[in-house]
Amino acid sequence: MSSVESQIEAQIPGLRRYARALTGNVARADDLVQDCLERALSRLALWRRGSNLKAWLFTIMRNVWLNDLARHRARPDMDASDDGLDQAVVAPGQMERLVMRDLASALAQLAPEQREAVLLVGLEGMSYAEVAEVTGVPVGTVMSRLKRGRDRLARLMHGAEPAIRRVK
Repeated sequence: MSSVESQIEAQIPGLRRYARALTGNVARADDLVQDCLERALSRLALWRRGSNLKAWLFTIMRNVWLNDLARHRARPDMDASDDGLDQAVVAPGQMERLVMRDLASALAQLAPEQREAVLLVGLEGMSYAEVAEVTGVPVGTVMSRLKRGRDRLARLMHGAEPAIRRVK
C-alpha cells in the first residue's frame, strides 16, 4: 500500500462520521463513503501532492452527496424510505437517546449549507479554511453559516425563539 493510500485510509473514520451525519442512515453512509473512496482512488492522479488530502476527500464526498441528492430529486421513486437514523451499535440510555433524537431532528431542520458547516467544524474538527476549501466558499461565508447554524440549532434544541429586535 502506498503512502497516499495509507493517508486516505486514515481519513475513513472521519468520512464515515460525516457521511452518517449527511445521510442519517448507516447503509447509505457506507455507500457514500465507498463511492467517495472509489472516486478518489480512480482520480488519485488529480490530487496535488502537498495539498490538503483531507479537504480533497471531503470535497469529493460532498460532491458525490450533492449529485445523489439531485438524482433522487429527479427520480424520487428510486429513494428508499429509510430516512431515520439507524440504531447505534451500543444503544445509549433513554435520556441520551432522546437527546440524540432531538439533535438529529434539529440538524435535519437546518439549511443544508448551515448543517454542512456545523458538521464539518463541530463533528470533524475542520478549520474554517478547510471548510472553505471543501465547500468552495470564502472563510467569512463559512463563519456566517456556522454562526447561523449554531444559533438555530441552539434554538431548536432548547425551544427558545430569539427576541425580536426593534430597529429604528
